[in-house]
Amino acid sequence: MLRIGLRAARGFRADDPAEEGVVLGRRALLKRACTCAAMAFLPRAAAAQAGGAAAPVRPVHGDLDAAAREVEAAMIAWRRDIHANPELGNREHRTAALVAKHLRGLGYEVREGVGRTGVVAVLTGGGGPGPVVALRADMDALPVREEVDLPFASKARAAWGGQEVGVMHACGHDCHVAILMAAAQVLSARRDRLPGAIKLLFQPAEEGTVGEGVCGARLMVDEGAMRDPKPDMVFGLHVSSALPVGSVGYRPGNAMAGADRFQIKVTGRQTHGAMPWNGVDPIVIGSTIVTTLQTVVSRETDVARSPAVLSVGIFKGGLRNNIIPETAELEGTLRTFSEAQRATAKRRVTEIAQLIASGMNGKAEVTWDENGYPPLQNDAKLTAACAPTLTRLFGEHARLVDPAMASEDFPYFAREAPGFFYFVGITAPGTDPAKAAPNHSPRFRVDEAGLMTGLRATLHLVADATGMA
Repeated sequence: MLRIGLRAARGFRADDPAEEGVVLGRRALLKRACTCAAMAFLPRAAAAQAGGAAAPVRPVHGDLDAAAREVEAAMIAWRRDIHANPELGNREHRTAALVAKHLRGLGYEVREGVGRTGVVAVLTGGGGPGPVVALRADMDALPVREEVDLPFASKARAAWGGQEVGVMHACGHDCHVAILMAAAQVLSARRDRLPGAIKLLFQPAEEGTVGEGVCGARLMVDEGAMRDPKPDMVFGLHVSSALPVGSVGYRPGNAMAGADRFQIKVTGRQTHGAMPWNGVDPIVIGSTIVTTLQTVVSRETDVARSPAVLSVGIFKGGLRNNIIPETAELEGTLRTFSEAQRATAKRRVTEIAQLIASGMNGKAEVTWDENGYPPLQNDAKLTAACAPTLTRLFGEHARLVDPAMASEDFPYFAREAPGFFYFVGITAPGTDPAKAAPNHSPRFRVDEAGLMTGLRATLHLVADATGMA
């Protein structure tokens, strides 16, 4: 488990005296593990209200809320501009340039091209010693054709997996970028009062790429995004259609599953369908593998302690009904909530496929995607420190949520420093979140009032983590 550093632990000021303040009340995509917080998979409803005592109100909180109101129009304009000009993973050139120019104008030290198109920026505060707080926003869009009638709806198209596809911010990363740009502006204006430092991580390729190798958060970490300075903590948020606007959801520990995509190539021996004994049928071998793989979860996993999901979504083989083919291909996804469970399940998938195939006179080659995502574990101490802040902000609308089988690559950052990842509601009042178009849908729609929720949460978490006055 990650430990919260001493400076980070001391950074939260929940013990400050309470003071007067202002509180405002197509297939190629599916080839990879369906990453991002695809919020159709997020909890169907909040498991419980967060409860517990709210953090004390200090004058800085009212000041930050007033500044958030002042920057809200610009934040929404940034979001709409990015939404109308979406870019796929590792192609976020326009978005990254917009971000870098904005941050340089605010006085941040900016490094571009991290993890191909990522931007890392640092603001050193003038308020004395304090923690280094990292804030992350992902920038990429999805190969989805937008079906929402908006004046700034995307009309962009691009190549993806050998096909020309529509491109849309169908998961809300446009919101994440705009929220963090706004937070950067508010914090830079209060630099002299900020203890420690702020590190901003504008990340490409959270949704992955096709055939481009290691990418996203993992590549940014490999290229030093979490060094010089090393953060004491890292925060991330994700807008979610599964929550109503004005609410936030979070949980300590297991928050989102790890996701690993696997491919199995089964090789047999081609023969005529009328004489199967003259060959080795990869279709039958593949079918046996699919059926037996289900026992990895149903018979080998203690699902009472840690749930898991194993699904085969692609099964291809043959061209004619009366020809047994030489090969068959399977692809699937494995979802787990711990590294030990993940390693065991991956080993068993490989063993079962290979042993079944060899036992049926064939061969199975199992390949695991190198861009698999680890389980997302919110640091327990950091979450406990953040919960009173969210309760102060949103009261009963700060909710504990169930673990989600969806996945995120934020854990690569959270391996380097204690991490806290939470969800921001963007479903409009009067709409049942359970019936709202989910993240990744071509009809995904954002109530832009949710951007203010995300901005205020970001600013207050920073203020309370650093002791900003």
